[in-house]
Order: sequence, then C-alpha cells, then structure tokens
Amino acid sequence: MSPRRSAAEARRTRERIVERSVALASLEGLEGLTIGRLAADLGLSKSGLLGHFGTKEALQIAALERAATIFDREVWRPAAGAEPGLARLRAVCATWISYLERGVFPGGCLFVGSTFEYDGRVGPVRDLLRRQFGAWRHRLSADVRTAVRRGELPRDTDPEQVVFELYGILMSLNHALQLDGDTAAAGRARRAVDRLLPPAPGPTAARPSPPASS
Repeated sequence: MSPRRSAAEARRTRERIVERSVALASLEGLEGLTIGRLAADLGLSKSGLLGHFGTKEALQIAALERAATIFDREVWRPAAGAEPGLARLRAVCATWISYLERGVFPGGCLFVGSTFEYDGRVGPVRDLLRRQFGAWRHRLSADVRTAVRRGELPRDTDPEQVVFELYGILMSLNHALQLDGDTAAAGRARRAVDRLLPPAPGPTAARPSPPASS
C-alpha cells in the first residue's frame, strides 16, 4: 500500500471512529466511550483504535469537537445571515429548537448530557466543555447587546440574564424530549422564547434558512 493510500485510509478510519463516538456518547455519555465497545462496534482491534487516539480522554475530546462542528452547522450557520441583534437571536432560537426537535444526535444534545457528567470534575474534558459553552454564551449575549443598542430590547436589559433564561428553556426542552417524549415540548419552548423576546422588527424577522441535513 502506498503512503498516500495508507494516510487516506487512516483518515477514513479516524472519521468512522469519531462519528460512532459522537452517536454513542449522546446515548450513553462520554464515559460510555470505551475502547472495547468502539472497537467491537466498528470491527477494529483495540490496539488499532488506540493507535488513532492513544487514550480514552483524547477520544472524548475528539467527540466533543466533532459535536461542536455539527452544532455549528445545524444551529448557528442557518441563522448567521439574519440581521445582528434581535432578529438573529430569534433565528438562533428557532434553529436551536429545531435541532433538538429533529434529534440531530440520537440521544439528545451531547453537550447537555456532558455537562451533567462533568460539571463536578476537573480535567481537559471539563475545560473544553467550559470553553465551548462560554463561546456560545458570548455569541448569544453579543446579539442581546446589539439588540439593546438598536432599541429592540429595553435599555436596562441584562444580557447575561437573557442568555441564562434561554439556556433554561432549551435545556428543559432537551429534557422533555429525551426523558418524557413530550411531543408538545417544542411548542412550549417556542412560546417561552416569544415571552422572553419581542418580535423582531421589519423584514429581518423572516425565518432562518433550513439547516443542512445530518
């Protein structure tokens, strides 16, 4: 086998491992990513799988990084073209609700589940989760601040409070969908967002473009 073909095959194998890891972690948690389980699922040897990642922790980090790419594709990119401020904030909420409602990850939002696993721990996996959540909060709060500057939200609006409440709505939605199978939960989440955020002004209130298929 030529070096080029060998490298391409290694990349494909790594992709298979990461894809399966994301799906499995959403169902069974990041701790469910055991080398033996993944090797059996993918028809690989344990040593072959370890050759790609070295440690379970490296595999968990790779799964979270891939999940972030999927979340960006499904939630942020379809809404990113909306007018900055209230219109984009509402567009993001719409795609965020849709992402959960459509079950992009088979076991629900991987990030919600991972925070429950790692919120009381220390180490690189928790550190990565904190950075990922921090970056998302920053993105949301930036649009809240823009909405305040534009007069779309009251001048005394606390951006961190708005983001806190949006997180509460979306995490509750994930819980209702995954634990209770509540088919009305997405509608409740949309009504909760409507109570928190006024309608976006003018033509920028148009719906975001549909996300790419999974």
